[in-house]
Amino acid sequence: MTLSVYSPERYMKEAFRQAELAYEKGEVPVGAVVVANSRIIARAHNQVEMLNDPTAHAEILAITSATEFLGNKYLEDCTMYVTLEPCVMCAGALNWAQIETVYYGASDEKRGYSLIGKNILHPKTKINTGIMANECRQLLEDFFKELRED
Repeated sequence: MTLSVYSPERYMKEAFRQAELAYEKGEVPVGAVVVANSRIIARAHNQVEMLNDPTAHAEILAITSATEFLGNKYLEDCTMYVTLEPCVMCAGALNWAQIETVYYGASDEKRGYSLIGKNILHPKTKINTGIMANECRQLLEDFFKELRED
């Protein structure tokens, strides 16, 4: 199967590569990319341990990188691809950034923003779920299984 240059699967694969980098560094394996005009303008993965910063989630780092790239605090014409459902903190940041669309792979049954029972993303933000969900979930399961074994 060949992927279209502009397919959601292509961009989620890039986010997944970022999650793999996080895994290799001992970080919870979550990766994100931000796309504008069919071009990746930001890539990030969790760096909570490395930066000793509980806010250094992939989404937050990707938002910062994308806004710096664009020279604008808003991501109205951008799409984020992230391997795990954003937490409440990240969903709040995505709301403030007014991102147009969010795709996420695996749902987060423990800390995902959807657990609070209402959508805290910007009212205009479109949500798409499930792309590469199994692969994203498996990477997280492998990480936590390995962590428990150590």
